[in-house]
This record gives sequence, structure tokens and C-alpha cells, in this order.
Amino acid sequence: MRVLHAIGGLEQRTGGTARIAVNLCEALVRQGIEPSLIATVIERSGAELVDFSTIANRVHLFERKNIERFTFSLPLRRWLTQNIRNYDLVHIHGLFSYSGYTSAAIARQASIPYVIAPHGMLEPWAFAHKPRRKALGFRLVEQKNLTHAAAINATSSPEVQSIAARCSHDRIRFIPNGISSSMFEQCFEPEQFYKQFPHTQGKELLLFLGRIDPKKGLDLLAPAFAQLNHSFPNTHLVVAGPDGIGFLNKAKQFFIDAGCFEQVTFTGNLSGSLKQSALAAATAYIAPSYSEGFSVSVLEGMAAGLPCIITTGCNFPEASNVAYVTDIDVNAVANALIDCFSDRLAAKTLGQRARQFILDRYTWDQVAAQMIELYQEILSRSSLRVLV
Repeated sequence: MRVLHAIGGLEQRTGGTARIAVNLCEALVRQGIEPSLIATVIERSGAELVDFSTIANRVHLFERKNIERFTFSLPLRRWLTQNIRNYDLVHIHGLFSYSGYTSAAIARQASIPYVIAPHGMLEPWAFAHKPRRKALGFRLVEQKNLTHAAAINATSSPEVQSIAARCSHDRIRFIPNGISSSMFEQCFEPEQFYKQFPHTQGKELLLFLGRIDPKKGLDLLAPAFAQLNHSFPNTHLVVAGPDGIGFLNKAKQFFIDAGCFEQVTFTGNLSGSLKQSALAAATAYIAPSYSEGFSVSVLEGMAAGLPCIITTGCNFPEASNVAYVTDIDVNAVANALIDCFSDRLAAKTLGQRARQFILDRYTWDQVAAQMIELYQEILSRSSLRVLV
């Protein structure tokens, strides 16, 4: 089976969706599927890309141009027109990208079935960000693409409802994201992180791992962490993630205003062994998001055995027995943090249960097996239509 995956870009600053597409393709290769991945890049931008070295021969990058708010890539369109019939199925990651909506349009022309995974982009909070632009793009392009999709992949159970609210589709399938289990089979060591950030050694570290973005809830975290730090002065917050939209200075101001900026370290993006070392150094993990599709970083925090404080905006109700799941509210987040640091034994036990929960249910190989079943079902339906 040959499956073409399409995503807007593979830049680190775009967040988890790029890693999701790469990791899923890696897992599909291990299970005998032949995926390819297309994406656009701005040449000479110097932007760091996610690591796709294990599938480099399957990745096709095309230069994109930006004119005001419109993005396009004629090389990608030409390649799709010439090559899309070499694939059995197309899997589109995300909405509102040139790669995605062009892949859907050309797939329809070629009678190739396609799957769309919105990755949280139809969640109410996300849709309300730049609402006029989103509403126009949805009405003119994405609504048609979704309507004609062979299936829509919701990556969290609450996302099923968000998609259904905007698109009356009878084939919305819940298949979550995953983690690379091999990454968590080894023992992480904190020394690499301490070497790069020596002032954090000896502190009880609270780790935030995600983009510096308004939806990630840093405005909630700042006053909540200030309350925690007042009760536990040895705590230190590590904010690890890329700033893709120029939000960093505003994010820092949240902590200045809360009076706890001196107890916060902004590391920039962490990846590979340095991220693993940060997970090893951390005492607890925090994701105070307003909205998520289904966060791989949350899965990683749990798989590392950390007690995790997440909001309902993380869309992970299944984790209610293995994590501190709070309302999207400063005091609720603060209370969960204080509970976590007040009873270390209970927190440690919760982290251990979370680790087993994730490794039992949310590895990329498990996700890929579910995705292959969906692909086979779609192709079976397509074959029956041709016979009729």
C-alpha cells in the first residue's frame, strides 16, 4: 500500500504536527506500508526542521512563496499533478495549508481517496484565533475538502464532537497520536540538561514543553506557578519550546507581572537527548493549554513517569485517573500544582501509573496498526464502488 502524507511544513516552530506526521510515517514503514511525505519550506529561511532522517528518502520538500497572507507552491502543485496517481491514498495533516488543500483538490480530480486529520484546528479556541480568516478559508476551501474526505481522523475523543459540529460527516474516526516507545525504554539522565542550564541543578523543576503560543496557557501558568513557588521556594519552572510567532517577550511579561520571573528559565526548543535529559531532571510536567488536538508532549511527559498537571483543554479525558486534570483556570492549576508538590509519594505513584498507561495504549506502532485498518477499510469501499 502506498500512502502519500501531506503537511504544510516541517519547521520545528510549527509544533507537534510536523513530528506527528514524521513519526507516523516511520511507524507505517515498520509495518510494511510505503508512505511518502510532502511539505513546503521557505528556502534560505534558516528555520530548523524536525528530524526526518530515518525517512529522508521518502520526504519531498518544495519551496513555498508567501505574498501577504497567501501561501503557494507551484513546484508542489506540479509534482502532485504528475505523481498522485502513484499512490493508493492520501493522508492530509492539518487544515489551512497550501499543501493540504491542494492535495485534497488534486486527489479528488484523480479519484484518489483521502483522509484529513485536523489536529485540533477545528477546536472552538483554535477556530476563534484569527476568526475571520479561518471562517473564510473554511467556507471557501476546507469545508468542501472535509465533506469529500473518505474519513476524518480525530486524534482525541473530544475532537470527534468539535469536528461533527462543523462538518456533518459519517466517517469521523478516533485514532490518537502516539509516542516512540523505544525513546522511553532507556533510562534518561539529567546531567546533560544541568550542564547546559547549571543554575537549575538542585532545584525542583516544573517542566513546560511546548510552543510559546497564546493557546498554551502561559498567562495561566505564570500566576499559578507564582503561588506554587511561594509555597515551595525551591521550585523552578523550565519553559521549553520554540517561539514561532514572536510571542516570547509577551510570555516573559506574564511571569514578570506575576513576580516570579527570576524562578523561570526559557530554554528555547529542546529536542533529542537534551529533551530526554530535561524530562529526567524534572520533578513534574505542566500543560495549562486552552486547546490542543492531542498533545504528543503530554504523552511524553507521562511516558517519562512524571506526575502531569494538564487542563481539560488538553482533550485527554482518558487520563483522568493517571494525571491531575484541572479546569482552565489559574486557581485550579495552582491548586493542582500545590497538591502535586505537597504529597510526593502520591505524585510519584501517579507518574508511574501514567507511564504504564501510555506505553500500554499510545505507542506509534499501536497507532499505525489502527491507521492501517482505516486505510484498508477506505480502499475496500473504493474498490466496491468501482465494481458497482
